[in-house]
Amino acid sequence: MSDTLPISETFVSIQGEGKLTGVPSWFCRLSGCNLRCTWCDTPYASWEPEKTMRSIDELVDEAVASGAPHAVLTGGEPMMFDGLVELSQKLARRGMHITVETAGTLILPGLVCHLMSISPKLANSTPVDDPRDPNGAWAERHEQRRLNYEAINELIASSKACQLKFVVSSPNDLEEIDQVLEGVVGYQQSDVMLMPEGVSVPEPDSIRWVIDACMERGWSYCPRVHVQLFGDTRGT
Repeated sequence: MSDTLPISETFVSIQGEGKLTGVPSWFCRLSGCNLRCTWCDTPYASWEPEKTMRSIDELVDEAVASGAPHAVLTGGEPMMFDGLVELSQKLARRGMHITVETAGTLILPGLVCHLMSISPKLANSTPVDDPRDPNGAWAERHEQRRLNYEAINELIASSKACQLKFVVSSPNDLEEIDQVLEGVVGYQQSDVMLMPEGVSVPEPDSIRWVIDACMERGWSYCPRVHVQLFGDTRGT
């Protein structure tokens, strides 16, 4: 197991999404992804990955020195890297609460996670006719990989708590979410979250259907509070 990890960025901010929205957090964004969402809001960790190799011990020291009680291990896809296990274990031993943000396509035995934040990718994520993928190779690869029910269910079963965040772009996505959830076990309705696609604050009328779906189904609306506060800005 390597004692270094490819890091795109680390920073301290508030958690902007999910059940821990508003909690001061140390973020560690790993660089690299096994998917290529067409609407990815962190292309510098996926489509055009930027990285600095950093030691796990250095990252742990930085996290503790930040004073934040909560660590968010994100990407890209952090579960691609075996060193994430050691990082999570050492952060936990230093008393930090850990959220792992993942697409739910991979598992890592031994990972310590207090909140598993899984974002299963819907068909709206596939980069069809994306100019960054001129020969369609990534579109095919993405479509084959984007849903792994065995991994999703294992991640839920092995974590203390979970949330299932779905990025939605139209009411047509709701039927697909229902189909996905048929293959998922071990979650509560309150664990399901809908997050409108985009990197700007949506107009209220444009997301009324999202609110209505949450009200009808017992799901949660998931805003991007960091976008509301800071805009679409790295390091927030």
